[in-house]
Amino acid sequence: MELTVVILITAALFAWALVSVRLQQADLTAPIVFTALGAALAWSGMVNASSAPAVITPVVEVTLVWVLFTDAARLPLQELRRDVGRYVRLLGVGLPLTIVFGWALAAWFFPQFGLWLALLVGAALAPTDAALGIPVVTNPAVPSRIRQLITVESGLNDGIATPVVMLAIAGAAAAAGLESAAGPGSAAVELLIGAGIGAGAGALGGWLLQLARRLGTGAEDFAGIGVLALSLLSYSAALAVGGNGFVAAFCAGLAFGTCAGQRAPAELVFVEQMGGLVSLLVWLAFGAITVPIMLASSVPLTVAYAVLSLTVVRMLPVALASIGAGLDRKTVLFVGWFGPRGLASLVFALLALEALGSVSDQAVAVITATVLLSVLAHGFSAPPLAARYGRAAAAAGPEPGGPVPVTPAPARGLSRKHTPAPLMRRKRAGP
Repeated sequence: MELTVVILITAALFAWALVSVRLQQADLTAPIVFTALGAALAWSGMVNASSAPAVITPVVEVTLVWVLFTDAARLPLQELRRDVGRYVRLLGVGLPLTIVFGWALAAWFFPQFGLWLALLVGAALAPTDAALGIPVVTNPAVPSRIRQLITVESGLNDGIATPVVMLAIAGAAAAAGLESAAGPGSAAVELLIGAGIGAGAGALGGWLLQLARRLGTGAEDFAGIGVLALSLLSYSAALAVGGNGFVAAFCAGLAFGTCAGQRAPAELVFVEQMGGLVSLLVWLAFGAITVPIMLASSVPLTVAYAVLSLTVVRMLPVALASIGAGLDRKTVLFVGWFGPRGLASLVFALLALEALGSVSDQAVAVITATVLLSVLAHGFSAPPLAARYGRAAAAAGPEPGGPVPVTPAPARGLSRKHTPAPLMRRKRAGP
């Protein structure tokens, strides 16, 4: 039975490589397809959802390590000074407000959650995923500064939210009296240790790779594997000294991107490809494990929370953070709406399920419903709304301050472009 599941999954991965462009033209993105496949495997009984969390935990953890590392490392922090005020507003004001609003709404809708599970829901659903908004961040009609704003926010907010999620899981475990629960105080110390270890490992690794390039001592073809190893090294080294490995991976990515020089983006390609592979497996696990939990505990309040999380809880903090940022109302609404919840949120849900077991079932159901609704709503609305906003921006005149280079959004199994590749047409000879 297990071998049959492996065959089906690997066949699905190969099939996606063959027909992904065609499916995405029909708005069937990788998250939709692989979540549906996972749900089908669970429904058919081929996957035992109750025993699956412990089995897929290593895949989930590695996925989060690579996502945090690459999202942080790929951002050119030195080139973001021109619009730093807007980034600080979204990440320093908008993100904390989103967590607080989501926390308060979860505590109000679900009083049985208590303090920590409500915080888990609010924090897990705060990060955005630019990979689910590819038509927005790759559409040249959308002003470059707005595309870069959405990309930078997505690249950093998952790492900023990770410590809050880890604290919430530790607090929920302690409140439930689970064995080996460290408690929020110990978790805070682990976060600080992880940040220090990660920053040191990333900076040293980036500097050594840059030195090896100058001296010609390292093979260019092996650099990507070296960066992949560096991300896992920062994670495992932090765990070895009692630190938080996920925070270490994020801080290592920030430090690596700063110290590795101009070749850093090219050296991240291999890690991003590996991250894309495991992210598809996580979406599949998401469908197999958490969708049945959501269906078993689905209540009207869960759907209501999901709708409010994608609208009021996201858009109101963005509007408040944008006061004085020089953005017009259409832009504020556009940025506020395109905050899709994706890979980071579902990874947080799977980690909570593994750490807390059935204690977290209803909280995981809320996160699952929100992510599924986001995948559908943002996936279908991205192309038309991006085109509409682009036309309105073009009618308003040239982009204030001029265009800026836009950091490519992480693909994670998604095509970076939703336009079909040109087909070679054979010319007929003769009349």
